[in-house]
Amino acid sequence: MSLSATQAESSNVPANPRSRVLLASLIGTTIEFYDFYVYATAAVLVFPHLFFPSDDPTTSLLSSFAVFGAAMVARPLGAVVFGHLGDKVGRKATLVGALLTMGIATFLIGALPTYALVGWIAPFLLVVLRLAQGFALGGEWSGAALVATENAPKGKRAWYGTFPQLGAPIGFIIANGLFLVIAAILPSDDPTMPSDAFLEWGWRIPFLFSIVMVAVGLWVRLRLVESTAFTKAEKTGTIQRLPLAVAFRLHWRKLILGTFFMLATYVLFYLMTAFSLSYGRAATDAAVPGLGYSYTTFVLMLIAGVVFFGVFTLVSGPLADKWGRRRTLIWVTLGIIVFGLVWVPLLDAGFVGVMAWLVIGFSLMGLTFGPMGALLPELFPTNVRYTGSGISYNVSSILGAAVAPFIAVALWEAGDGSPFWVGIYLAVMAVLTLVALLISTETKDVDIDA
Repeated sequence: MSLSATQAESSNVPANPRSRVLLASLIGTTIEFYDFYVYATAAVLVFPHLFFPSDDPTTSLLSSFAVFGAAMVARPLGAVVFGHLGDKVGRKATLVGALLTMGIATFLIGALPTYALVGWIAPFLLVVLRLAQGFALGGEWSGAALVATENAPKGKRAWYGTFPQLGAPIGFIIANGLFLVIAAILPSDDPTMPSDAFLEWGWRIPFLFSIVMVAVGLWVRLRLVESTAFTKAEKTGTIQRLPLAVAFRLHWRKLILGTFFMLATYVLFYLMTAFSLSYGRAATDAAVPGLGYSYTTFVLMLIAGVVFFGVFTLVSGPLADKWGRRRTLIWVTLGIIVFGLVWVPLLDAGFVGVMAWLVIGFSLMGLTFGPMGALLPELFPTNVRYTGSGISYNVSSILGAAVAPFIAVALWEAGDGSPFWVGIYLAVMAVLTLVALLISTETKDVDIDA
């Protein structure tokens, strides 16, 4: 047991005060999601032109999204490596390592040469750094969720677990808000294209700025001490030599269920963020038509929708603590299925319909994403919790997030600009999540220290 943990126990106060727990779990995921959103925005605005030039704009966009999705493949590997470390040496050091990996990779993307300067080396380096981002995020989320839930008071685990989840909407607003400011400073005469100055150097600023946010996150996380659950596992000798092997041997059913719990969440998440930015900005008279909004207008609409994402993320915690994770998520998943079936009438209803689509989609996103911060950690015992929750969360990223923008663009093109099949795709993925929830059991009363 560490000296700091011993001192905390001897003074009869929590090892980590509530404010420190909530801030540490929130700020890390905010930075990680900021970094991810910066890439997602650049994948639509910048990278198709600078790293994947082609005579066909759709081919360039699909190439950019393919690299965007490549990071999801690295996430399970990150979950295994960081999960092993988190279950063996502790949550604190592992979280610091994940944050540093993500921050350095994001900063270096901002310093990359483009295809015009070094040819194929430019997209190759982008892929390498994108994989590093995915690897880092694979270890970040589960660690942050464990910091929140393992330090939560009785009856409030789902509410505490919403704080790492809240990093997603906050990171989105900061990342896109910064891009919006830069686009306003470097305006373009063509609303469908960034300005020359933006493409030359303006896009690099959000990537380089991430190093400042990482410094703040490290300051907060280095002040943490280990949770009672982990120090108890150390004290009782239940730490496993190979947590991954134990998780697959004894808890494989829960790994599968956890993966499908997250499926609808991931698909909805990336459709409402990455795909929607492409669809919203595409001209109405393009070969594959979209909504025809300017970049500035649609990003402001997105940010307004994401506010509901944040609000309903927080709302979901008390609901899941009161009614249970399973019951809450069953009803929310049914809502996602219905939402997927009404995309066309909503998006055909003009500005009001598009805003309603964004508000409903992001509200459902908050309600389904929020309880996951408690649900996935509760599936596993302390000695494999970092590994188990991380694998479930990140394997689902391959099934749901890695392919979602790519499939959505293909379905959008196949529908001649109609989003009908994209909505059906969301509904089908939500059905799979619903089945997993229906065959599962409630976890809100499990002993998190076991």
